[in-house]
Amino acid sequence: MNQHRAFMPQDRREFLRASAWGAAATTVAGMGMSRLGSAETPELTASALLPTRPASIQVLMPRDRVPLSFIIDDSTCLVNMGHFCTPQFATALPNRSEYQKPWRSWPREIPDSFVRKFGQWCASQGVKGKYSIVPNPACVGWLDRELPGWSRSELQSSLKLVRELMLPNWDIHPEMITHTRVIDLKTGRPMQEISAATMENSYPQEKKSVDELAAYLAYALRLVKNCDLPCEGITTPGGFGNSMKAELPIAVDQAVRDVYGIDLPHYFKYVISGDQSTEPKLEHLRGVGTDDVRVTVNVPAGTGDWFGGWQGDSLSEPDRYCNAAATSGRMVELIGRRQPAVMICHWPGMYSNGSEEGFRSFQRVVGSLASRFADDTIWMKVSEIARYWAAKQLTEISRVGNRLMLTAPFATERFTLQVDGGSGPVSLQQGNDRTLLREATDRSTLDAGTWIAYDQKLVACFDLPKGTSELVLAATS
Repeated sequence: MNQHRAFMPQDRREFLRASAWGAAATTVAGMGMSRLGSAETPELTASALLPTRPASIQVLMPRDRVPLSFIIDDSTCLVNMGHFCTPQFATALPNRSEYQKPWRSWPREIPDSFVRKFGQWCASQGVKGKYSIVPNPACVGWLDRELPGWSRSELQSSLKLVRELMLPNWDIHPEMITHTRVIDLKTGRPMQEISAATMENSYPQEKKSVDELAAYLAYALRLVKNCDLPCEGITTPGGFGNSMKAELPIAVDQAVRDVYGIDLPHYFKYVISGDQSTEPKLEHLRGVGTDDVRVTVNVPAGTGDWFGGWQGDSLSEPDRYCNAAATSGRMVELIGRRQPAVMICHWPGMYSNGSEEGFRSFQRVVGSLASRFADDTIWMKVSEIARYWAAKQLTEISRVGNRLMLTAPFATERFTLQVDGGSGPVSLQQGNDRTLLREATDRSTLDAGTWIAYDQKLVACFDLPKGTSELVLAATS
């Protein structure tokens, strides 16, 4: 529950009350754990390792559009994390005023009927993102076994809804095991002590080995896997891993690979503010120049949570994302800068303790963005953004005459290249397979399997296969 997803050690409520991004960027806090993006994020990508390319070739964003995504934290099956987490945080930090709220009056459940309404509407609008599944939410019960307070059939029905409705458009992440109490992996029970030191949002407070950190992540991942849910990455609960930021991407890589066998793990931890880039960062990169390139992708968000808050009791401020005309707001700013525009929220804030005020505000933001930027943006899952950026930065490209040789360590969809002075027709060849790309009618119709030429440039969009392939342009005289 990322009421503890912090920029600086101040209260997250101050962040929601702040009127400007600059002020907001120093708040959203909890338990004194910093979450400022670039200043805190380990830069483990060695630029010298990245492939060089001809000056005439540039890798653009997918479909030459700005990626949009929506990161949802504190979501799980049935359990309203705002209701169940608040008293546990109050015990660990009894002097924090935000934990003294009337949590007993809040609903204990966020019903599947709301999940269905939300998921169906998002699917109709093409919205994609990340949806957490906390596997032992606030220690209420185990999603792969029993959830006391709900029948087994209700739990299984809730998991089935996530699989069938959410999975096509949403990545599933564990937000560690409980999002409240640290679990002793030897016993499967919460640590006996209750304090900031034994809450996941500030775990671990002392250095541990990478293997120990990876073991904790893997425990959460195995629970999600037991629920028959796929997963390519993790979300940290607030300040989780703050004492081991350099080691965290290594632990993510180990855990996700071990449990799910994924070739490209990613994670969400950081929020980027101000003028700093929101592009994903490649961390723990190794094997460049071999057939076994490995890397962990750190995908940040670019906004704060300005919807209903982690407890679901705050009024939304949708204009901070974008105003009704989509002429101002953080999302408009990021789209204008042509950088990934990733929003965050907390699931209780979408439900808003039954009023659904946060969801209505989100619907307005999505509609406003579409009214102005439909042809300039593309909704993507977090894993899709991670995969695209890995391919964007690590694919080797060389040119001989009218042929571009591509060596890609990772496949990705809608890979988009701009070639100065190129002309069509264009085809993609891998081995003996040759595919002719179609000419797009205009830039707005550019999609996988098409190309367009304008202003002495050619832009080609295609699904990039892993390994070696060639993009063949029209021969020049």
